[in-house]
Amino acid sequence: QVQLVESGGGLVQAGDSLRLSCSASGRTFSRYTMAWFRQAPGKEREFVAAISWSAGSTYYVDSVKGRFTISRDNAKNTVYLQMNSLKPDDTAVYYCAASRGTYVSGPYDYWGQGTQVTVSS
Repeated sequence: QVQLVESGGGLVQAGDSLRLSCSASGRTFSRYTMAWFRQAPGKEREFVAAISWSAGSTYYVDSVKGRFTISRDNAKNTVYLQMNSLKPDDTAVYYCAASRGTYVSGPYDYWGQGTQVTVSS
């Protein structure tokens, strides 16, 4: 069992940066593929970024490529999402997720409660 807790969300202006953190419980964090998803009001949840267990591979949705960076620190059981050049379209609840598998497509077995990111124009 893995418990995920996100933090770092907030209200920012367009062009600003935020760094989200996701802290995981459990001794096997380093074995999980980790990802960030987001859900905007009235929209379906969408994949944002993922990182392999070794951090050797990262994947991004096209809309955030070049602006967002996913990383992880297995010693701290934490995954991060650095978000730069934020846009109003990035406004959403951001969720951290963990997969016991090796495919970034999932399925994702564990989810955090989410953290709100609001970008004003």
